[in-house]
Amino acid sequence: MLFDRYTLGQLGLSNRIVMSPMTRSRATDANTPNALMARYYGQRASAGLIITEGVSPSPNGLGYARIPGLFKQDHVQGWKLVADAVHAKGGKIVLQLMHCGRVVGAANLPSGAKAVGPTSATLEGEMYTDAHGMQPHVQPHAMSQEDITAAVAEYAHAATLAVEAGIDGVELHAANGYLIEQFLNANVNTRTDGCGGSPAHRNRFALEVARASVAAIGAQRVGIRLSPYGVFNGSGGFAEVDAQYESLVQALSAMGLLYVHLLDHSSMGAPAVPAELKAKLRSAFRGSFILAGGYDQASAEAALVAGQADLIGFGRPFIANPDLVERFKAHAALNAPDIATFYIPGEKGYTDYPTLGN
Repeated sequence: MLFDRYTLGQLGLSNRIVMSPMTRSRATDANTPNALMARYYGQRASAGLIITEGVSPSPNGLGYARIPGLFKQDHVQGWKLVADAVHAKGGKIVLQLMHCGRVVGAANLPSGAKAVGPTSATLEGEMYTDAHGMQPHVQPHAMSQEDITAAVAEYAHAATLAVEAGIDGVELHAANGYLIEQFLNANVNTRTDGCGGSPAHRNRFALEVARASVAAIGAQRVGIRLSPYGVFNGSGGFAEVDAQYESLVQALSAMGLLYVHLLDHSSMGAPAVPAELKAKLRSAFRGSFILAGGYDQASAEAALVAGQADLIGFGRPFIANPDLVERFKAHAALNAPDIATFYIPGEKGYTDYPTLGN
């Protein structure tokens, strides 16, 4: 089944293998995508679907060094290079919208931008900056209702720009402790207004972003990524998490979203997403369902055969194996990723991995 064609909304996919979103930090000129990035994604276009690295819809969301943005015309032109490179090889690509929220190093923010979050609680730990090395996270500005309305509009605007650039759709990053999950997670969101204090109120920001994105580009161009049991960036489990996410997914299904992309971080040491919750979320969502997190070829095939998902996401294997699909088909050995080059500028460890026969 892994190599079967699949229809994802209006997109015809050549297989059921998804390249998961992975930060690579190569947007070196004012967070603008470039020809090197286009080459990287073009090399991996044999994936049924590529989901890009996290892309900020706002200057305020540029928490990490050299991550790309999508909120001005220079960014649109850069992403057009990427879209064209993937489409030229017959691939499909959606762009992940990732607002870092409170996960910010001050030196990474452009002039005039500020760290924001559901509350003013500072994330523990440090963030790498090119200017000063490791620095403590910035204390975020607690978002007012006006700030929330503005952020929702930024997501919708970025979705519109993605389509303008020729990208096939967007994925809302509501996982890994970034802004949308900061509102979803009770450990981070301690508000007592309409955006916090209960499961329904914590779901509100995610649903407003989804609704605005759907209004901007259509439901069949909008997916979402969730990680209900993840622990990154101060998230973690909380009471009512299963019921809250089931309610969230039911509401997203009613909007007609393209897909839900569920991430299980247990392969990296986090608690596993219970099989019962995965099944409930799959049942609650009428669209396509993607599972990701620690899969290899055999376990991915088994999950598809068992009906647990429609598509399977692979992350790090795609970093070191631009021809991952071909290697799977040939049952060939995989290149090992060079972790030291994951987040540095340049071609090394990015576009220079060998393919079969090279």
